[in-house]
Amino acid sequence: MTNPRDIMNRLENTFAQQKELINIFVTAGYPNINSLPTLVDKLIASGIDVIEVGMPYSDPLADGPIIQKASAIALKNGITISTIFEQIAQIRKKHYKTPMLIMGYFNQMLQVGVEDFLMKCNSAGVDALIIPDLPLEVYVKEYQSLFEKYSIKISFLITPQTTTERIKKLDEACSAFLYIVSDNSLTGAKTEGFSEQQIVYFNRLKNINLTSPTMIGFGISNKKMVLEANLYANGAIIGSAYLEAIRKGNHTEFIEKLTS
Repeated sequence: MTNPRDIMNRLENTFAQQKELINIFVTAGYPNINSLPTLVDKLIASGIDVIEVGMPYSDPLADGPIIQKASAIALKNGITISTIFEQIAQIRKKHYKTPMLIMGYFNQMLQVGVEDFLMKCNSAGVDALIIPDLPLEVYVKEYQSLFEKYSIKISFLITPQTTTERIKKLDEACSAFLYIVSDNSLTGAKTEGFSEQQIVYFNRLKNINLTSPTMIGFGISNKKMVLEANLYANGAIIGSAYLEAIRKGNHTEFIEKLTS
């Protein structure tokens, strides 16, 4: 079993860095079934701070059309949860210091068995999970002890509609970082910057004095938005724009522009 201190250090050390953190979302099995290790190699070599591995799912609630299409292709390629764990374990042997998260849906955990899933996460070197459809109350009552047993951290999502009272509860239960959903739409790359309404929302969260690190996601597509996100949070999450760059064949240049 992975040492709990190792997992904590990877996350803590990353968020302790005084720079613009970037989390890149990569759909496992896309564009080819064995693409993940190669893509992650390139991302980490380019200076990406956090890797978020998406488990393809046939009915993704929070994902926009770009991630949905990537997931459909990955499933057609034959990607499985077992293969994802094998590939993450392969990556972890080479890249020990970079935090790696899995983003998926609770039904996928149930298919494996929650405890078995967490045990596999620990064995592969996964640091934390993002499970958008796992309610806070269910997590605390039924699964928090299992997460702690296998030293797996959890991130919770905050939206513009989340009340301050609810945010504080999520902050208390969070053990990785709070995922700030930038707006109420599905995931998807946007070319413009943040709106005045979004800035008001980000400032409201800053004024709550959260104890957990924060990262802003949904709609971030360029370095300007990354820099702006880092004025209000510890980092930025990019998914759809990166997957679209993979589709176009210019993902290397896309990452270079983000990190230069």
